[in-house]
Amino acid sequence: MPSSAVDPVIVLCIVTGVLGAVLVALAIMLGWSTVGRRRAADARVTAWESRVSDRENVVAAREDAVTSRESALSAKKAALADAQTELERVAGLSVADAKADILLRAEQQARLEAATLARDIEVKARQEGEQRARRVVIGAIQRMASDITAETTVSVVPIPSEEMKGRIIGREGRNIRTFEQVTGASVLVDDTPESVLLSCFDPVRREAARLALTDLVEDGRIDPSRIEAAYERARSGVEQAGLQAAEDAVATLGIIGLNPGLLPTIGALAFRTSYGQNVLAHSVECARLAALMASELGLDVDICRRAGFLHDIGKALTHEAQGSHAEVGADLARRFGEPPDVVHAIAAHHNEVDPGTMEAVLTQAADAISGSRPGARRESAEAYVKRMVDLEQVAAEQRGVDRVFAMRAGHEVRVMVLPEVVNDAESAALAQEIAQRIQHELTYPGSIKVTVVRESRATAVAA
Repeated sequence: MPSSAVDPVIVLCIVTGVLGAVLVALAIMLGWSTVGRRRAADARVTAWESRVSDRENVVAAREDAVTSRESALSAKKAALADAQTELERVAGLSVADAKADILLRAEQQARLEAATLARDIEVKARQEGEQRARRVVIGAIQRMASDITAETTVSVVPIPSEEMKGRIIGREGRNIRTFEQVTGASVLVDDTPESVLLSCFDPVRREAARLALTDLVEDGRIDPSRIEAAYERARSGVEQAGLQAAEDAVATLGIIGLNPGLLPTIGALAFRTSYGQNVLAHSVECARLAALMASELGLDVDICRRAGFLHDIGKALTHEAQGSHAEVGADLARRFGEPPDVVHAIAAHHNEVDPGTMEAVLTQAADAISGSRPGARRESAEAYVKRMVDLEQVAAEQRGVDRVFAMRAGHEVRVMVLPEVVNDAESAALAQEIAQRIQHELTYPGSIKVTVVRESRATAVAA
């Protein structure tokens, strides 16, 4: 074999040796690595054990502190229990009783404060309400103005001459009897120059009779047949005039949808007066007042205007139907399809039915304002005379009064006293006493001034 050729056996041995050396080296390296990891793990375990031991020491210390605090709290609770027992003994109250007493006092204090607050609110609300109501009423009155007519049950018919009185009476009183039978009005022929009086409680019939007699007097020919014809024309004219007055009032107020069947009844109010106030004019005034106040208060203006206008419609039928004019008017309005609120306001405007709506209350207020405002109505002669007599009588009943005079339409009473009975100091007390009696015992419009006059006179005669 040539010497340059490599012996395979030798090569194999060399490779085997190298591989063995490598394996040995790897084994040594792996051994060292495992030992290092084990040492590192042991070190970490040792560190964790040390931290756990430290935490156990901290927890143990905290448990000792908590135990100490619990012991201290137990001691304080025991001391508090002893103190509470001593307080209950000294005060004579248990804790439950003390709590109940404190709660009761707090409730009473809260109730007192609430009642005081409620009273203050109520007083303030009443004051503000009265002020606002006064402003509304005064504003409504200031924006209204209407005339009044004299209250009367007699109409005067002028005649051209005294000879016409004989024609009115007729032969053996035939004409006057026929006239009274046809018209229902009484004819008063007296010594009053150039006039004849007609008397009738029904103003519509009286007005028809007045027109009929005026027509007959102008014609000059008076007999039973002409009397009947003249009265029929006059009655038709009165009905037409009333209907026109009703239509004018409705148009003036702007009331829409009123049943035409109500117009004749409304027109009849144009010939009626109440305490010197024309009833139709009063109704128109009430409608305006109610509408003005409703607009100020944010209520239904149309309903209030309608109720104010129709509230006295029953006065046109009181001589034909039984019941008060409020009841009759409400029934009439209901039959002619008026809204329920209007019907209720008519029925309640004199408190015969309790007012259940603000519209009814406003209707009452408008009626009162229209009837009681200065200049709206006049007293009848009988009521006026009676009021004067009552004023003088009240003052005359006092001790030491000599004479009494009611003056200025009953707005002033002058009392003359006996100077030997009433002195100056007693005069002031007497005036105050008379004023108080008048205030408590009499009904009167406005105010009455009481003046006590004490006059002393000394008389001497020189001979």
